[in-house]
Amino acid sequence: MSRAAVPGLPSRYPIGEQLPALYADDDFAQRFTAGLDTVLAPVFTTLDNLPAYFDPRLAPTDFLAWLASWVGGSDDAGRPTALRREAVARAVELHRWRGTRRGLVEALRLVLGVSADVVGGGTAVWSRTAGTEPAPASSGEVLVRVWPRGPGTAYAVDTGRVRALVDTLCPVHTLCRVEILPGPPPATEGS
Repeated sequence: MSRAAVPGLPSRYPIGEQLPALYADDDFAQRFTAGLDTVLAPVFTTLDNLPAYFDPRLAPTDFLAWLASWVGGSDDAGRPTALRREAVARAVELHRWRGTRRGLVEALRLVLGVSADVVGGGTAVWSRTAGTEPAPASSGEVLVRVWPRGPGTAYAVDTGRVRALVDTLCPVHTLCRVEILPGPPPATEGS
């Protein structure tokens, strides 16, 4: 999409009408200012709609990557526009949940369009009773199981992108293992 001159776009503020009366009947002045109106009409239209450019749900599609860069989000032009808009709109919320199960599952859904399940967690052990030994620490390994969102989904799971996203979102002190599944895991295996 271009914000350049748009043929036939009328200016809401024609310059020729704002000239002194002396130039109202001057053919050259009116044609000259009409040329300027053609150049300035997209600028005025953009400025009139400026708040919509900063709302990811309303912004032109080509602005989504730019908006995503403002909020530290990720944008993939190959994804459906509705998911791209939601990912940009919720980027700040995803930062708040970074390093948690919820944040990882939501990021995988919004950024890559896959479903995920996170099993295991970090190791934090303690004892409620003073002077006793805490429970043995778990392995600290986090298993992230990922599968396509639907049976007829047009997007296959990109293993490399899943691993890269998981590596950036998992806390540093945890070991994250990624498992790609053909479909959702059986209900008995859920976390």
